[in-house]
Amino acid sequence: MYTKVTRAIRVTVQPVFLEEQSMPAESRYVWAYHVRIENEGQETVRLRTRYWHITDALGRVQEVRGPGVVGEQPVLEPGGSFEYTSGTPLPTPSGIMVGSYRFETGGGEAFDVAVPAFSLDSPHQPRQLN
Repeated sequence: MYTKVTRAIRVTVQPVFLEEQSMPAESRYVWAYHVRIENEGQETVRLRTRYWHITDALGRVQEVRGPGVVGEQPVLEPGGSFEYTSGTPLPTPSGIMVGSYRFETGGGEAFDVAVPAFSLDSPHQPRQLN
């Protein structure tokens, strides 16, 4: 699992390779990623937008921006959390994702929360020690 805390918002991501949805012979590799967002702060916040920077094994980048996550803009009270699962396909057997969420306080202040970079690895990619 990958975890990062920004302004008392903890984001934890766990990626999983989906063998049954992947077709290596057709250069299609699919991952699910489960995200848990926890409000460890003292103020209620709402997740407004998301941003993803996805890089495949050949260095090609795809950027994704949009409102909320999985069709929702969850409100997190102090001590509250929200979890969701989404996914991404790649044309290569490995890659990396990183991103951010834009949150808003009850008073209208917007701020960005970092999503930790996480590795997308499949069993079809030879492992290399760096």
